[in-house]
Amino acid sequence: MGLTIAQKIIKEHLVSGDMTPGSEISLKIDQTLTQDATGTMAYLEFETMGLKRVKTEKSVAYIDHNTLQSGFENADDHRYIQSVTSKHGIYFSRPGNGICHQVHLERFGKPGKTLIGSDSHTPTGGGIGMLAMGAGGLDVAVAMGGGAYFITMPKMYKVNLTGKLNPYVTAKDISLEILRILSVKGGVGAIIEWGGEGIKNLTVPERATITNMGTELGATTSIFPSDDVTKAFLKAEGREEDYIPLCSDPDAVYDKVIDINLDELKPLIACPHSPDNVVTVESLKGTKVDQVCIGSCTNSSLMDMLKVAAMLKGKVISPSVSLSISPGSKQVLRMLADCGALSDIIASGARILESACGPCIGMGFSPNSAGVSLRTFNRNFEGRSGTADAGVYLVSPETAVAAALTGEITDPRTLGGSIEINMPESFKIDDSAVIAPAPESCADSVEVLRGPNIKPFPESKPQVDNFTAEVALKVGDNITTDHIMPAGAKILPYRSNIPHLSQFCFGVCDKTFPERAKALGESIIIGGSNYGQGSSREHAALVPMYLGVRVVITKSFARIHVANLINSGIMPLTFKNADDYDKINQGDKLTLSNVFDGMEKGAIILKNETNGAEIELVCEFTDRQKKILKSGGLLAFTKLGE
Repeated sequence: MGLTIAQKIIKEHLVSGDMTPGSEISLKIDQTLTQDATGTMAYLEFETMGLKRVKTEKSVAYIDHNTLQSGFENADDHRYIQSVTSKHGIYFSRPGNGICHQVHLERFGKPGKTLIGSDSHTPTGGGIGMLAMGAGGLDVAVAMGGGAYFITMPKMYKVNLTGKLNPYVTAKDISLEILRILSVKGGVGAIIEWGGEGIKNLTVPERATITNMGTELGATTSIFPSDDVTKAFLKAEGREEDYIPLCSDPDAVYDKVIDINLDELKPLIACPHSPDNVVTVESLKGTKVDQVCIGSCTNSSLMDMLKVAAMLKGKVISPSVSLSISPGSKQVLRMLADCGALSDIIASGARILESACGPCIGMGFSPNSAGVSLRTFNRNFEGRSGTADAGVYLVSPETAVAAALTGEITDPRTLGGSIEINMPESFKIDDSAVIAPAPESCADSVEVLRGPNIKPFPESKPQVDNFTAEVALKVGDNITTDHIMPAGAKILPYRSNIPHLSQFCFGVCDKTFPERAKALGESIIIGGSNYGQGSSREHAALVPMYLGVRVVITKSFARIHVANLINSGIMPLTFKNADDYDKINQGDKLTLSNVFDGMEKGAIILKNETNGAEIELVCEFTDRQKKILKSGGLLAFTKLGE
């Protein structure tokens, strides 16, 4: 039986385990990336392990999230990251150099290599044939130290594309179509491979848009073949030597196959407040729009920006719309300036933001109250924009420009014609904003600079055999990491200060939760299905751990979040019978007995002391995960030398 693309890379990097779906495997990691919202904690963890130098082929720290410096906190974090990475052998991408996924795709990603990053959209690298996965910062820290990365061996899904995209129909619409088909939890436990005749007409930036948004499916990652399209992209980046061909075997077997005919695809739009709430753009014709944002790691490539410039050239945006443009990297911004496209964008009335995540992570450019914002981003979770009652829609750059020009949701096909752009054969190469680390011989002399906002890594507690605690919070389905640990300009500066950050935990759901959890000392959280979807931010586990949460019980978990909970020493359990969710209320007192025996058997009996109900919980942990929980988290487990 032949192998898929992902299976070939996994086989080459397999450290332990067997490639049976559902079993635990560990992988050698070639490259890592961090960004500043999660990176500070990752490097504090790396330092705590006592490691001197990274052992990966390439590790890069990007500054792209917390670039709004309204106080000393973000600047101090950036200074810390620059100094600690220099000491330990990690490259440093300065603020303004661009969004981590865009820059890594341009300058460092290699087909056939493994990459994990402390950002959930690391699968962007799958656009050039990398096995690229989002992970918690602690997992990234371990990988930087030469440790293996542990995952559950995924199932393999295949999406076959046929036909060719029509004018104004884009890779973003392909992403939204697969979300419409599978939903935000339809890719959980799977790697999605894209193939078929239709991919031959998709450039690397278009492929990267699709793999980027595969994250919203809950997939482990997404991947394209490495082919002549990949080779042309790497050649344009001056990196042709990094190319290797990579494709699946003709007799590779997939657990699910989905066919999409590009000829039939229309412009699509994801409505508030979920990326899978997808309808056609034409069905929302005439909806008034207040704001349009173009950029993010999903749609900020040179190709995207040139199309935007072509549509805006000689036109002025509607007086009722505020339009922002965020080029994805310094390379993109410079090339826009050199060819005159940037001038066309500015003349339209758009506001140019720096090459960073910006509005996507709630870092500025929040909509007006109850405003309608069309964004080329990957997430439209409630409150993520920084405006609690905003209606955020996800669209392609072409649909975004159409709305900016007309002041309302408009099918871009009604504008007529087609977009003509000329992509250069070679890109402007300037890596001056990537700072190499100090040579190993000089590392001991590098001083790590810490500001007063950087607090020590919080201590976790080992799991115990018998446990009684109150339910501090009960929430519903599809709780995102934005619900658990919000982002935005007011909160992100405190990512390296867990005590201060804790006061915002679950602020979207229940502002009283932090004080209640503190008062309880130890507590339990109850959740619905797909709990913890969205970002890889380990703060959504670290902060509840700091507040005394010992156990989270749900109908089901998102992949990265369940790993982060275990890494933080919090035990994630699921209901054997989903209906038992209704037998527990917030404030109930719950007892878990014989936990260690239950770990071995795969089931724990919970008793609700408040109403007398007995509920069976599933706890399917690997031997390694059991040891991590008993140790009190991955950091304690690693320090013990396990």
